[in-house]
Amino acid sequence: MSARSARPLPESTPAAKGVDARGVGAFLDALEAAPGIEPHSLMIVRHGHVVASGWWAPYTRDRPHLLYSISKSFTATAAGFAVAEGLMSLDDTVLSYFPEFDGDITDPRSRAMLVRHVASMASGHLTDTREQAFARDPAEPVRGFLLLPPDRDPGTVFAYNQPATYSLAAIVQRVTGQSLTDYLRPRLFDPLGIGETAWLQRPPGRDLGFSGMFATTDALARLGLLYLGDGVWEGRQLLPASWVAEATRVHITNADGTDGGMKPDWQQGYGFQFWRSRHGYRGDGAYGQFCLVLPEHDAVVAMTADTEAMQAVLDLVWRHLLPAFGPAPLDGRQDDDAALRRRLDGLQLPPTYEKFTTVDAGAATTFTPAGGACADQPALAEVTVAADGDGGWTVSLAEGASRLDVRLGAPGWTVQEGTDQRVPTAACGGWTDPDTFVADIAFLEIPHHLDVTCSRADGTFTARWRTTPLHPAPLPAMGVPRRAQG
Repeated sequence: MSARSARPLPESTPAAKGVDARGVGAFLDALEAAPGIEPHSLMIVRHGHVVASGWWAPYTRDRPHLLYSISKSFTATAAGFAVAEGLMSLDDTVLSYFPEFDGDITDPRSRAMLVRHVASMASGHLTDTREQAFARDPAEPVRGFLLLPPDRDPGTVFAYNQPATYSLAAIVQRVTGQSLTDYLRPRLFDPLGIGETAWLQRPPGRDLGFSGMFATTDALARLGLLYLGDGVWEGRQLLPASWVAEATRVHITNADGTDGGMKPDWQQGYGFQFWRSRHGYRGDGAYGQFCLVLPEHDAVVAMTADTEAMQAVLDLVWRHLLPAFGPAPLDGRQDDDAALRRRLDGLQLPPTYEKFTTVDAGAATTFTPAGGACADQPALAEVTVAADGDGGWTVSLAEGASRLDVRLGAPGWTVQEGTDQRVPTAACGGWTDPDTFVADIAFLEIPHHLDVTCSRADGTFTARWRTTPLHPAPLPAMGVPRRAQG
């Protein structure tokens, strides 16, 4: 099967699968009204059928989206296949897969760390060691990680620790001789009908594992369905049911209460790269990426977003969606189902800027960073604004030798598809007064927006990420890696 092909998941009306469309509508109302939450996509699957799906324009069904830490759940799935094939064991030490480091690793806790410990975020460290591990050995972060002595015995304490997952991913890639993407393609992606995926790599050739995977919302729904079905897909046992059970049960407690109970869904225990929730379990990623598996309701909820209020999103799911899942089909709900379908088909993000001032276009105007530097994107040295002749504007963002040109055609969002030199963007903005030009630039393959403000009065600009990308890169590379590598 081509990596770009995908069989559509079966669809149904909500009522036929016992889902109250009004409850889904209430969830949409609450999600769109909540401060600080920008939804990008939603898929709800009940009894094996998609009962509701929608994308907030300018985001679209077929576009890959950076999943951040849901990447970990795909890494765990790869580990499950490798264990089933006898290529690795959870009870081997991590060090045993890297014998070349044996003479360097002297701490007894590092030497005793098992594969199951890194799979369950129980390496013995009390905090995330990402910066130290990658700084200690940039060429081989696993060695850098093992050189950091755990604070406690492995298996006794929880810490959300990126190098633990990185080490798990590195082991899978070492024993298989393939990247995670290549290893998963015939075992997971193709059988499930998952199309295009991509993964950030470090070092080149090794998928990051703990983050950096790009895939569609549909891919999240399919992963959730595989786990919901105990590893069975279309009657075939793809992933061992024993792995599904192990990966999704609590291996280490994380109910330390340090946040005063403000994030209860992050205190329900941790499995193998899956979080336990107050209801079911999940993979989740920074800024609102979710794959929720709800066995008690035979349901999967897949979402992408741009928000720091991830607990608030889950609270809304529990408040509005769970009561919408009933035990039997609902009669006489055709009008409710049709109304929900119309709403889902018309979802869109309101443009940030809609009122503009007509100004004398004149020549292109170039702006330099206010204060001499742009803290959010340090390499961004110039912004040039020029009329495009069609009543819109082109904003050129220059970073050294690279440049990203973004067109704004007010009103509304102007979408530009990606090429080998440019990531896909959607932008809105213009002159809000004769001296001030503003642009909201959404990078459509990652959750983030860049807000740019230019001042004619002093010839300067400011640029701020609304939420900060966790994988810094030049602006033309703020998308799937294949475009960055052009």
